[in-house]
Amino acid sequence: MGAVLLLSVGTVWGLAFAPADYQQGNSFRIMYIHVPTAIVAQSSYMMMGVAGLILLVWRMKLADVVAAAIVPLGFSMTLIALFTGAIWGKPTWGTWWIWDARTTSMLVLLFLFIGVGALRDAISSVETAGRACAVLAVVGMINIPIIKYSVDWWLTLHQSSSISLTSAPTMPSSMWVPLLLNILGMYCFFGAVLTSAVRTGILIREQNTVWVAEVVAGEVDNDVF
Repeated sequence: MGAVLLLSVGTVWGLAFAPADYQQGNSFRIMYIHVPTAIVAQSSYMMMGVAGLILLVWRMKLADVVAAAIVPLGFSMTLIALFTGAIWGKPTWGTWWIWDARTTSMLVLLFLFIGVGALRDAISSVETAGRACAVLAVVGMINIPIIKYSVDWWLTLHQSSSISLTSAPTMPSSMWVPLLLNILGMYCFFGAVLTSAVRTGILIREQNTVWVAEVVAGEVDNDVF
């Protein structure tokens, strides 16, 4: 509910009421979808990498369930970020795509999510697949700082971040407040979907255990009565 409220307010505010950018006009409004999905996509990969590290070090099965649940969510967020970035790039740069450091590293992020998902599907043993995917996820985390700092390390067409934890926003509050609302809303949405996916993943993974049978039986009884 919180995610729906935040995303609704932020999107309507950003698309309908925020002032037009003095350079980009109204084309900048795709930012209210592009930026939140790009941020959450990177955060989701970092979470998957941390879960993979926990699995490799402490052998926690829950970490593997979390990592597996993140893959389709992170892939979707990255795909939306790339798609909306292309829409934004056409009127701004005159092209749908350019091979600069930021766009290329985001494309690598998409391929990493695809690779982790494909690797898990290719290995029949759940434990072996989990460890293999964990190694790939941890190694792939090197791409996150490249995405983050690519605009500072190399010459790119992307502008630097408009919102930062260490400095004041470079845009008026009427523009950055709805953006912040959408970022928070996207995190809430990601958290809600991930929680549901992890719960389902645990039940599937432990489907032959007694406690899962009791949980399922209890839910059936509640549905009946």
